[in-house]
Amino acid sequence: MFAAISLRLGGRIGQFLLFILAGSFSTFHVEAPLVTAAEVTHRLAPAPKTVTWGYFDPQTPPALRIASGDTVEIEALVAAAVEDLEFAGVPADQIQPALREIGREVKDRGEIPHILTGPIFVEGAEPGDVLEVRILSIEPVIPYAVNFFRPGRGFLPDEFPYAFAKVTPLDVTRKVAKFSDGIEIPLRPFFGVIGVAPPLRTGRISSGPPWVHTGNMDNKELVEGTTLFMPLHVKGGLLSVGDGHAGQGDGEVCVTALETSLRGTFQLLVRNNMKLRWPRAETPTHFMTMGFHENLEEATKIAVNEMLDFLVSEKHLSRDNAYVLASDAVDLRVTQLVDGKKGVHALLPKAIFVH
Repeated sequence: MFAAISLRLGGRIGQFLLFILAGSFSTFHVEAPLVTAAEVTHRLAPAPKTVTWGYFDPQTPPALRIASGDTVEIEALVAAAVEDLEFAGVPADQIQPALREIGREVKDRGEIPHILTGPIFVEGAEPGDVLEVRILSIEPVIPYAVNFFRPGRGFLPDEFPYAFAKVTPLDVTRKVAKFSDGIEIPLRPFFGVIGVAPPLRTGRISSGPPWVHTGNMDNKELVEGTTLFMPLHVKGGLLSVGDGHAGQGDGEVCVTALETSLRGTFQLLVRNNMKLRWPRAETPTHFMTMGFHENLEEATKIAVNEMLDFLVSEKHLSRDNAYVLASDAVDLRVTQLVDGKKGVHALLPKAIFVH
């Protein structure tokens, strides 16, 4: 099966083109990131030796090593076992061969069927640095998405104490999910899980709850054109990606979104001049901070405090004025309610900054 293929771009010309494709991501930046003289484009596809199933572990050997500034095309499988897709009624010929192979060969599994492609070791990344992940493109790989809920899971477990599955066709040409004859959901594909290894002392953790390693954010704002900033905890960072969603509502209340297989292109840059406690992001229209906690109010406090820190450090407001501006202009959204640690993200529109 596929491991990794590298294609060289034209040095600084390639670097310039990739920056233009990524858009402007300068607001969270203090100085230029660590970038090598000649960038490389890599491709990493899911195979038994290039995935982990349901966990993050700082001891996992990397599936790929790259330099800061390189671009990686990553394919990730739907977050479901073959048996899950069969239960949902997916035809046998529409179940990806890679999923069948991984299902047969990968026995080291966590509880959650997040089949994560990676990890990727980024040269020069050290604990305490930040990994800048420019999401250049995301596209569906298969023509359907699936939803599941199970006993004891989801936001309303007492009302739905049984297993259920639904298959939704994807019309990639029209960019809609055909939920039913009278309902079409616009496609906004994103990866529910984009995470790095947790600290060495933490050891292996489930891929279910998001935390300081970022991980299972299930944040529907992380579409193409967005940049994610992730604090690092181990040498090389060890980035893994998976849990593709064709679309999702804030909250993800039944515990799944439009689960599907996705292919994404990412440019990864080490920022050894940034320090973050929690992940942040910049969309084409907003600055975003995030908080994760078992308690929704505590998650909200983290997201708000992170936004105040951003306004003080990057927009040079006093903390008093930052608090007032957050009340006047920042929207708070429930990212998800179902992943163990609840998520809240704060969105600040760029348009209010007129100079």
